[in-house]
Amino acid sequence: MPKIEVIEDTLYQLVGKRFDEEELISILTSAKAELDSRVPEEGLLKIELNDTNRPDLWSATGLARHLRIFLSAKLPTYNFFSTKEESKDWGNRTVEVDTTLKSIRPYITAFAVSGKSIDEPMLKDIIQSQEKLCWNYGRKRKSIAMGIYRSDLITYPVKYFAAEPDKTKFLPLGFEKELTLREILTQHPKGVEFGYIVENFHRFPFLTDAHGGVLSLPPIINSARIGAVQVGDSELFIELTGTDYPSLLHATSIMACDLADSGFTILPVKTIYPYDTPYGREVVTPFYFQDPITLDLGDASKLLGVEITPEEAKKNVTRLGCKASLKDNFITVTPPEYRNDFLHPVDIIEDIMIGRGMETFQPIMPTEFTVGRLTREEEFARKVKEIMIGLGFQEMIYSYLGSRKDFIDSMGIPEDRVIRIENPMTEKYEYVRNSILPNLLCSESVSANAVYPHHIFEIGKIVYPEPAQNYGTDTRNYLGFLSSDRNVGFNEANSLVSAVFFYLSRDYALEETSDPRFIRGRAAEIVYNGKNVGIFGEIHPRVLENWGIQMPCTGCEIDLDKLLEE
Repeated sequence: MPKIEVIEDTLYQLVGKRFDEEELISILTSAKAELDSRVPEEGLLKIELNDTNRPDLWSATGLARHLRIFLSAKLPTYNFFSTKEESKDWGNRTVEVDTTLKSIRPYITAFAVSGKSIDEPMLKDIIQSQEKLCWNYGRKRKSIAMGIYRSDLITYPVKYFAAEPDKTKFLPLGFEKELTLREILTQHPKGVEFGYIVENFHRFPFLTDAHGGVLSLPPIINSARIGAVQVGDSELFIELTGTDYPSLLHATSIMACDLADSGFTILPVKTIYPYDTPYGREVVTPFYFQDPITLDLGDASKLLGVEITPEEAKKNVTRLGCKASLKDNFITVTPPEYRNDFLHPVDIIEDIMIGRGMETFQPIMPTEFTVGRLTREEEFARKVKEIMIGLGFQEMIYSYLGSRKDFIDSMGIPEDRVIRIENPMTEKYEYVRNSILPNLLCSESVSANAVYPHHIFEIGKIVYPEPAQNYGTDTRNYLGFLSSDRNVGFNEANSLVSAVFFYLSRDYALEETSDPRFIRGRAAEIVYNGKNVGIFGEIHPRVLENWGIQMPCTGCEIDLDKLLEE
């Protein structure tokens, strides 16, 4: 979960009220946050946010805004947002996008600020907001990266184009010599850290002003001149580039509201695209794109267990920063500019609950007496676990989520056999596993220094596409085991399968199979009651090479749910 550091005096100044420690701990619950620690000698508060769907709270300014509204129920007014119907005046501030970026890093948003000099605490908070938004919300800069520049050094229009990495050079922030864009990926610390985002493109994203002054190589590093923001600067230009336009617009709104709350004047910027985007070819940002959402308050009363009146509901959602209108027993909520976490009417119910206060709900003792017991599937799984341990295997426990590289590329299977999460937080946890073997092979790939033989297993769930099911997927309980040693082969794996079925008192048969994960002719399907319930065999050398495994391996998977079917 995100953690932020805020200067105590700055937070209280922005809120307009000081809290003692007990009051602070209590009111932070309204932001799903808790006080991690205090550092009195530095005047710092370390605060942990227990939810990732409110990135607007990841700064002192954003958290203060929430607390201020929660206490007063007075909504701030931001008059610099464009909408689908009307665009704010952008003056001469424009960004021109080159058509070659469509397949590289297609979207950019921007705005400028003026009217106030930056002090040290404010600069630290801006940098912290930038880092938290780009790292957590922006998937380590892949979908969102932000640059902040000295606006007084920029001549519009800003040019966003794809540059030749070996011929284009500039002086990056923190360096004293010019580097080409490709050299930055290997010689600059930020290039080493984030270069993987662009290294496979023939051209790299690049930002300059109208006179060729370099702003940055997004999403890697700013230039040492225009991109070196310092204490005392009062004219700033903020841009965000990435691949997810709604998320870019949302992050832009958060930064604009934060800077407006800090006393800056927000100056919109117009971006001109040569290709279609979800919001047209010309977009003036900050841009308000959220849609209202309506809730039947009867549903709120049912889920919360107390009667919620329309007036009470409106008051409570207002304390969370939302505008609301009532009609009969329905409430229509318009999210504030800096929030984009309303996906379903139940999200309104959550705001009603938080605005009302958790302490206002009376605890109720359960009215039904139940006795917990293990399911038939769990009892069977525990029996299988005892068998595997008795056969000399060590149990492993893995995450059900993983990367495309692990679940698809390294295993050599088609992509349509694996379920992809629609909105993954990171590439590392982008797919739901359809097999336990990748997890077992991952463990084996880092176990070369352990004494052989290696025998590991897991009993867990897998998910695979199944159009006949309501949600198009089927979740099954599986046993997976893997052995690794110089002499392991099909016969040993066959004897292990035979032992498992013997101790389970089940008969089975084998059938020839062809599976890219196994060596052809050295693998077999397991058939029980006329159904294919599993597969085992010698892991294909190509798969072992993909995982960097030098020792031969055998693997097996068995559908435990099918073994329970009569």
